[in-house]
Amino acid sequence: MSIKLSKRQQEILEIVKKDGPITGKEIAEKLSLTRATLRPDLAILTMAGSLDAKPRVGYFFNPQSEKSTEVSKLAKQLVNNYKAHPIVVQRSASVYDAIVQIFLEDVGTLYAVDKQGLLAGVISRKDLLRAAIGNNNLEELPVSVIMTRMPNIVMINQDESLLEAAKKLIHNHIDSMPVVKVVNKEEHLYEVVGRITKTTITRAYVELLEI
Repeated sequence: MSIKLSKRQQEILEIVKKDGPITGKEIAEKLSLTRATLRPDLAILTMAGSLDAKPRVGYFFNPQSEKSTEVSKLAKQLVNNYKAHPIVVQRSASVYDAIVQIFLEDVGTLYAVDKQGLLAGVISRKDLLRAAIGNNNLEELPVSVIMTRMPNIVMINQDESLLEAAKKLIHNHIDSMPVVKVVNKEEHLYEVVGRITKTTITRAYVELLEI
């Protein structure tokens, strides 16, 4: 259960984390309050699972409650707050230029855009490798020939959650996808505003859970 704690409830949690097991009387003394005043707060924290209590022993902090809160926090984080800068190429660029760029930028995927800067396609390292095998005219072959096009592009809106992003990456067996802003959904027009990757999700997980 996720609840918004009052300042006093947060102070109680900090005391129990530091000094637990600790009795209600000892907590009250540390806060210069009566046990009767603290009783409702202790009851709320115990029912919420933040604290455990044992008769004649006192209150213990429940670390699982904190993990649950942090996991909930992770699920609510927006893609917009974690997106990386998109690496784009013009759809008219050659496969040769795309190969050079993907290695210089050290990324797994490039996003092809049109003259208006709108998403036109996605090019992966595998796409470039397939195009390079047995092809001697990479400087003349445009990426538009090998890229994945609409409506087969997996993408995510900047106001969606990291959890939804993770689900899309796993479900579609991909390592990266463009973060977009809708220009015209009916005509499949999207502005590329970022990228999200499995590494992004992992970094956010580590940061929020402080592993």
